[in-house]
Amino acid sequence: MSEITNIKNGTWIKPPEKFILGEDSVKITTNPNTGFWQKTYCGLKNDNAHAFVFETYEKYFSFYAKVKFDYKKRFDQCGVVIYQNSNNWFKASAEYENEKIQKLCSVVTNNGFSDLASQDINADIKELYFRLSRRHNDFLTEWSKDGKEFYRMRMFHLFQGCKKVSFGIYASSPLDSSFEAEFSNMRLTECVWEEYRTAITNY
Repeated sequence: MSEITNIKNGTWIKPPEKFILGEDSVKITTNPNTGFWQKTYCGLKNDNAHAFVFETYEKYFSFYAKVKFDYKKRFDQCGVVIYQNSNNWFKASAEYENEKIQKLCSVVTNNGFSDLASQDINADIKELYFRLSRRHNDFLTEWSKDGKEFYRMRMFHLFQGCKKVSFGIYASSPLDSSFEAEFSNMRLTECVWEEYRTAITNY
C-alpha cells in the first residue's frame, strides 16, 4: 500500500469556483447553498457539495486527512467522504453550530436515504484529523485532535461499497455562506481497523 503522493491524481465531484491544488494539500473555498443529503426527514435532495476523491479497488485500507477550517455560518462543514453516486455515499465532518459548540457529524446514505449521527465538541477547535478505514463493504470513521490518538465516530455498511470506491475529502456550505477549508497530510495505508475476531476482546 502506498501513500497518496500526487494530489493531482484526484478528481473533483462538484468542484468549487475557488480552489488551490498544492503539492500535498487541497484548499477549498465553498460555494453557498451546497451540501449532500437525501430525502430523510425534510425531503431535501442536495447533491452539490465539493468533493475531491481518489479511486481504489483495495478492500482493506485506512485513509488519513487533516483539515483546518474557518467557519462563517451554521452548518458550514468539512471532512472525509465516500461517494459512489448520488444515492449511495458517506460523509464525516466537523460542522459549525454556534460560538460555543460544533458538531462531529456522520451521514450514511444507502439507496437514496440519509441518516445522521452527531456529537458535540468545543467550537475553539479549528483543525482536526480524520481516519477512514475499509474492510470490504464495511467502514469505520474516526477523529483526532493530534493525528495520533483517534476516537471512533461510526462503524457502517455501504450496500454499493463492495468493489471500487471513491473516497477523499469534501466541504460545503448548506446556507448562504462561504468558508475556507485546507486539507493536508493525506495518505493511504494498510488497514489499521482490526479484524472482528481480534477486536471483539476490546468490547
